[in-house]
Formats: sequence, C-alpha cells, structure tokens
Amino acid sequence: MITYSQSIFFLKFLANRVRKYAKEFELNEAVKLAVDECIRNNILSEFLRANKSEVISMSIFEYDKEEEERKLRKAEYEAGVADGLNTAKKDAAIAFAELHVPIEQIALALKVDVESVKKWLRETGK
Repeated sequence: MITYSQSIFFLKFLANRVRKYAKEFELNEAVKLAVDECIRNNILSEFLRANKSEVISMSIFEYDKEEEERKLRKAEYEAGVADGLNTAKKDAAIAFAELHVPIEQIALALKVDVESVKKWLRETGK
C-alpha cells in the first residue's frame, strides 16, 4: 500500500513531467506522455492504468487552472507595481512642489503630463 507521502511524491513527479512535456507539446499530448512515462517507470502504474482517462482529464483541468491562476497573479503583481510607481511619482511631485519647483519641470522630471501633476497637487491641496 502506498503511503500519503509517497502518493504526494508521485503526484508531484507527474506534475513535473507534465510541465517538462508542455514545453514541447500541446497540453493534452504533454499529459498523455507524462502519464505513459509514469506507467513505464512503475509510478502509480496500477492506478494510472485503471484510471488513465480520468487522470488525463483532471490533469489537463488542473494544469489549465494553475496556468490561469499564474497569469492572474502576474497581472495583479504588475498592476500593483504600476500603482506603486504612480504613488511614488505623486509623492515626488508633492515634494518638488513644496520646494517651489515649477509644475512643468516636475512633469518633465517624472515623465508625466502636466495635467497629472496639477491633479495630484489639487488632491493634496498644494
């Protein structure tokens, strides 16, 4: 009988094989190749033989879900970076304005349009 930790190891192995094959093949083919490799290497071979089509379907679904989640995290990260950069530029504009730097020079230095600088300064009452 396979222990819980062994089954986790085998599932991770299968997932790693899918990722390896997905670099060269379409996802459906990559999953089939990974399952076949596990069967050849006697990794969960009885289970995989008995449930091959279900394993392939679930693996494709989970891999697609994982990829979509990765894309979402990347987009959220990029939005956060952009928001942080915008906040930093706004803070810098306010600091420059407090030093009596002309709005046009602030915009030029921060690589933003003059209207953005004016808006930031209005929002803070400067």
